[in-house]
Amino acid sequence: MQAYLFVHFKEKRTPDGEQVYFGISKDGFQWETVNEGNPVLWSYYGDKGVRDFTITRTKAGKFVILATDLSLAYGMLNQYQHSWAEISRNGSKCLVLWESDDLIHWSEQRMVQLGNEDFGCLWAPDIIYDKHRDDYVVHWSSSHRSNDYGEKGIYYARTRDFVHFSEARLLMQKEDSGIIDSAIYEEDGKYYLFLKSENNPTGIILMTSEHITGPYEKITAFDDSMAALEGGHYEAPTAVQLADGRWCLFADHFGVSAEKQGYVPFIAEKLADGKFVRSDQAFTIPYGFKHGTILKISMEEYDRLKAFKKMPSEY
Repeated sequence: MQAYLFVHFKEKRTPDGEQVYFGISKDGFQWETVNEGNPVLWSYYGDKGVRDFTITRTKAGKFVILATDLSLAYGMLNQYQHSWAEISRNGSKCLVLWESDDLIHWSEQRMVQLGNEDFGCLWAPDIIYDKHRDDYVVHWSSSHRSNDYGEKGIYYARTRDFVHFSEARLLMQKEDSGIIDSAIYEEDGKYYLFLKSENNPTGIILMTSEHITGPYEKITAFDDSMAALEGGHYEAPTAVQLADGRWCLFADHFGVSAEKQGYVPFIAEKLADGKFVRSDQAFTIPYGFKHGTILKISMEEYDRLKAFKKMPSEY
């Protein structure tokens, strides 16, 4: 029997929101907090805040968390002059990384510089294992000097050990708008890429390819599934395959008060079909989880996390 871990942050105006939080579930539907709803990890380096998490379990059994290095609670009031454009162009060129063998004891925070001065801020990393090359593809969104830090594209680097990374390369650029929040999954030997399109259309789109790094083609049936949504208010798609084989897509609802923000669930039989049905009533989430990733875990790992308690002095 498997369980699920959701690594996320909270939408708060105070710095404690932009830290690492865990949610757990036995079935992927009913979620509960870890550490009494308090952070599990805290960022002390870089911008001193972290967002947009991804987590993976490596072939060697090690857990890796990557995150955007960004604190709006601190930065908007200080170095970024209340400007998203300033963040996009002059934000951190690093991602934040932690490693663990058991999901309880984590390494010291490590800053991973994947972008050079040609890049704007590195946003929203995600990780997928490439079985054909026996390595991991880390992908993220950035603005870039090549188009005067205009519309964002998706970039990627490869690694086998999360210490040494290849040079960053372009994975995808959308001609008519920026794209952010990439998430890639494999089903039946093909790859499926969820993105937030910033225009034409505005909202989440789904694409497919024979290869992790593309080229990708759009699945138009998915647009019908998203048609009823207020497109400009959903981002950060993350998906997980449930025990019965169905897929659950979570879309992060924003643009309302912080208390009302959080993930909205959709269910599909197969990614290839692109047909997702909104399923709010089937899910319970204790508060507004923000931009994260779900990892399948064992029941032993679930029990370990459920019992986890971190004292404030341990941060």
